[in-house]
Amino acid sequence: MNDVIVVEDLRRDYISTVGILKKSKKRVEALKGLSFSVKSGEVFGLLGPNGAGKTTTIKILTTLLIPTSGNAMVLGHKTFGEERLLRPKINFIFGGERSLYWRLSALDNLKYFSDLYQIEPKVQRERIPMLLKMVGLEERQHHKVETFSKGMKQRLQIARGLINDPEILFLDEPTIGLDPSGAIELRNIVKKLSNEGKTILLTTHYMQEADEMCDRIGIIAKGQLVGLGTPKALKASCGKDTLEEVYLDLVGAQYES
Repeated sequence: MNDVIVVEDLRRDYISTVGILKKSKKRVEALKGLSFSVKSGEVFGLLGPNGAGKTTTIKILTTLLIPTSGNAMVLGHKTFGEERLLRPKINFIFGGERSLYWRLSALDNLKYFSDLYQIEPKVQRERIPMLLKMVGLEERQHHKVETFSKGMKQRLQIARGLINDPEILFLDEPTIGLDPSGAIELRNIVKKLSNEGKTILLTTHYMQEADEMCDRIGIIAKGQLVGLGTPKALKASCGKDTLEEVYLDLVGAQYES
């Protein structure tokens, strides 16, 4: 399988104001030379504590943030400098419900995002019903999103993220805040997409979820990669029975040093 995401020595700094009066400034290193790759058709998990650099990495890979230095290539395109070539081929979903219009129906949301991607009406008429059926919302397609449960909104976000038939789907904590049944439904959708050949990069705080869904996992702490491999290989290399134990060992060692 070919590498469809290649990250080499990726760095991202930003200036943070500190102190009660916010007059002092300090440079914060969100990413400190991060390197990894993702193969076509893989479900790749990016794990790490809050502030480790997961969301920063996804924002760079989806052309939403400029790296300070290093290289980030997605589908053979630079994420900074070749955004127009890359954006039609990818899509992303961040945890929460902010990328939907609540006063519109599920159907109208998907039509709106289809128009943004300049998808032809004929394709829309075929793709939108298929996506609504896939996420189990075909019977609620004419209902306003503000009447949906959190799980329904997140399933609609999956449909929204697939509206342009992306080659790579980025998911940033997609099951955050969902009840167990909603999380299971969402994981089943992700598995289905993977079986259909979609490449998926996701972040999550749920170790069992990562162990169940991911072909390979990268663990980051303080903006650096501290572990990389299949869940089975990571557990074997650390002599642990669970991914949670591996995570605590690798991340804990970084923060103790």
